[in-house]
Amino acid sequence: MVSIARKNLLEDIPRFLVAQLGIMFAVTLVTLQTGIFNGFTESTGQLINNSAADIWVASDSWVQIELTLPIPLSNVIEARNVAGVERAEALIFGGALWRKSSNEIMRVRVVGFDPKGGLFTPINVIQGSASELNTPYTVIVDKTSLKSLNIKGIGATVQVNSLPARVVGLTQGNNSIVSNAFMFTSLESANAFSTSGQTSSVSCQLPSGSTELKCTNTYLNTPQTGTQSTPPTAPNKLVASDLITYVLVQAKPGQDLQVLKQRLEAALPNTRAFTSAEFNKKNQTFWERRTGIGFILGLGALVGVIVGVIIVGQILYSSVSDHLKQFGTLKAIGASDWVVYGMIIEQALWMAVLGYLPSMALCYSVAAWTFFSQGILILITPVSAIAVFGLTVAMCVGSAIFAIQKVTRLDPAMVFKA
Repeated sequence: MVSIARKNLLEDIPRFLVAQLGIMFAVTLVTLQTGIFNGFTESTGQLINNSAADIWVASDSWVQIELTLPIPLSNVIEARNVAGVERAEALIFGGALWRKSSNEIMRVRVVGFDPKGGLFTPINVIQGSASELNTPYTVIVDKTSLKSLNIKGIGATVQVNSLPARVVGLTQGNNSIVSNAFMFTSLESANAFSTSGQTSSVSCQLPSGSTELKCTNTYLNTPQTGTQSTPPTAPNKLVASDLITYVLVQAKPGQDLQVLKQRLEAALPNTRAFTSAEFNKKNQTFWERRTGIGFILGLGALVGVIVGVIIVGQILYSSVSDHLKQFGTLKAIGASDWVVYGMIIEQALWMAVLGYLPSMALCYSVAAWTFFSQGILILITPVSAIAVFGLTVAMCVGSAIFAIQKVTRLDPAMVFKA
């Protein structure tokens, strides 16, 4: 019976190839739509994945990684004194205007970190190195952003806000679908870029009953009439009153992270602490549930599954209908219904496997090309690939079972009619 199932498939090669192309299209549609959704979700936490921190400390007004209020650098100093903390470092995350020429500007995301630190560094640095960021006003960008940033590569000189910047390195895979191009630099340069064109005012007060002076640095925008005519001096070292975005914390070995979170929140007023996993999950949840982007991509994935089921169902049902006389002949010579059912289901399984394998090869090729050329992540994990295979088999077998109903009602005598 197995050979008969295969003969049914290969009896009409052109029709078989058309059917397989239909199944390939359905599987490719489902895989790419779900891969785009998974890639979007993963890319929203790209910065978090670059960090080796166990805990992220942010303002208590934190909404998502790009939407939060700044906190003073003094929080880093205070965090280092909390029991259970092995290391604490600052991270600056803000925005700036990237200007290649006087009439071309674009928005970039400035990511400032300590190049000598150990809790954050850009992943996949393919040219240059993070250590070169110790030179003032140097930056690293992603290779896939070169076209949008209007530069050719390392050595390009641009203007960020009102300060010059030189590109000293390139990364691969550090872009986010939902964000502007990332620009990595040192903490001092990031602070200088972010505050260039601004004046600062420091106000200090001594809290009642305390011997520690609390200072706040406030920045005010000032009009800019053009670029600087002379090279800027080296950026100042950050002081306790300067503003940062996050405190990255590494816990001591064996330290309970939930307990350490409570200690950090108690020691650092007006802050919230998250484990790295919690921080990533909350950030992804924001984009998935509180924005139209997550809804649209999720809807696209759902529509892809529905369309795939319909396409495969029509193909399998049509295939069974085209072979009704052959099934009638088998029933006329004494084959039981279960034998015929087994043939139909086996035929469906062959079509599922033969449609799945080439479509997955195509999807991985498309995902690789998209990532390396555009920096857009289409995430096809082993789990999602297995899930798509299971869905493909379920679609094919389910359609075959639906088509079996037509064979069940088949009168063997019809085979002998003219």
